[in-house]
Amino acid sequence: MSTMITAAPTTSAGTARRPVWRAGLVASAAASVATTVLAASASAAGVTFADATGASIPLVGFAQLTFVFSMVGVALAGIMARRARRPRQAFVRTTAVLTLLSCVPDATFGFDTSSAITLMTLHVIAAVIVVPTLARRLPAHR
Repeated sequence: MSTMITAAPTTSAGTARRPVWRAGLVASAAASVATTVLAASASAAGVTFADATGASIPLVGFAQLTFVFSMVGVALAGIMARRARRPRQAFVRTTAVLTLLSCVPDATFGFDTSSAITLMTLHVIAAVIVVPTLARRLPAHR
């Protein structure tokens, strides 16, 4: 699988570059930690993360979902590295749209305003950590 999601092995300066999957794994873990810490802080400040039914998102859910969907992004980067004519551009555009779409449930599932805004912010924070890390490892042209 690592050959499937490995992009250009060197930078323009000729230095070695980590494969996309390895950098993605690290970025996914970092995003998971960041969103979980920020969710815990928001919760301590009074954000409930409860939907219209009163069910609240458990703290571990932030780490799990951030990691899983970040790894989906890693797989997407690998596919684009192999198939897109402009892998970096295609990846950034696609992930920008997917990040925007990921905010739709937060606005429509009956969260209160502070929960919805916090959840949307957490989606963006995860994307800000993962997307540039992966994009830097994708070639501009194939």
